[in-house]
Amino acid sequence: MDKLRALEYFIAAAQGASLSAAARRHGVSVAAVAKLISALESELKVQLLERRRNGVVPTAAGTSYLEACTPVLRQLTDAEQKISAGASQLEGTVVVGIQPIIAQEVLTAALPRFYALYPDIQLDVRHFMRPMPEQVQGVDIMLVMGWPKGAEELVHRQLGATTFIVVASPAYWAAHGIPKHPAELERHNCLCIRTNVGSVMDLWRFQRGDERVSVSARGRLVVDNVHRDMVRDLAVAGVGVARLLDWHQRPGGEVSRGLLLPVLGDWKPEDVPPINLLYPPRVRRIPRVRVFLDWVTQLFAEIEHERRRPYPATPMPRWLKSHLRRASATLETSAGTAG
Repeated sequence: MDKLRALEYFIAAAQGASLSAAARRHGVSVAAVAKLISALESELKVQLLERRRNGVVPTAAGTSYLEACTPVLRQLTDAEQKISAGASQLEGTVVVGIQPIIAQEVLTAALPRFYALYPDIQLDVRHFMRPMPEQVQGVDIMLVMGWPKGAEELVHRQLGATTFIVVASPAYWAAHGIPKHPAELERHNCLCIRTNVGSVMDLWRFQRGDERVSVSARGRLVVDNVHRDMVRDLAVAGVGVARLLDWHQRPGGEVSRGLLLPVLGDWKPEDVPPINLLYPPRVRRIPRVRVFLDWVTQLFAEIEHERRRPYPATPMPRWLKSHLRRASATLETSAGTAG
């Protein structure tokens, strides 16, 4: 048994919640993944993954093994990449188009690690929102959150997903009360963001078991996507309630530092946007671009692992397809249809 490969398959299956996710990541068949993981379980004499109808989840023993092995495998991967980088003398510029939210919340903190591995590669990072012809031209790699359109000629890989958390400052909750049910958000000052296509994201949808609730979020502030930091900063200042990406819960984020307090933790948001990697097929043949592709893929795999339970991306929501001025208008449309 190739134990290292078996370990890689196990970690990928656990992070992706399925054997097929591991197979896609490593470019092999599901049967090959299942065979090596079974061999690993036989050698360890424990069950690592519990097979369920909709995928797999780590057992208690599997979770412990995953936590112990993931850092070791990461160190080994970094060492291999560093040696390979030195051997191939990778150098030159990689042009990366990236949405500001991904750059701010994920890429910036991780880049020192990339530069330690590849000191002779320069990154030209450019503001990027949608795969439009004028933005794609001259860009090697694009990182986009959401449901991109117009990317038919590009290779499209989904790196994972992110989800939303409802937060406010501890002082705000102390003054206005912590909501126990999503419907109670309608009496709070909700700070909203406008999408890249001009729709205000004021429809906050939640699910708990079979119960679904849609909230029309109203407040005294709406900002364009490019100014979304204002929403975070005003929430920290105690002005109102924000719906932020769960990346803010990562180490060093506002939640971990106690500046923001999440609520409604037993409710799951219904809208879970994917994180997408887009690139022209030709650039995969360029060594410096290929190593960045592999590195950023691994970076988001680690983020998925941090969550312990991955969030499967959801299809594009109906309000986004409709190009409505406000997402909450779908509630009015539904009510009118029902009447």
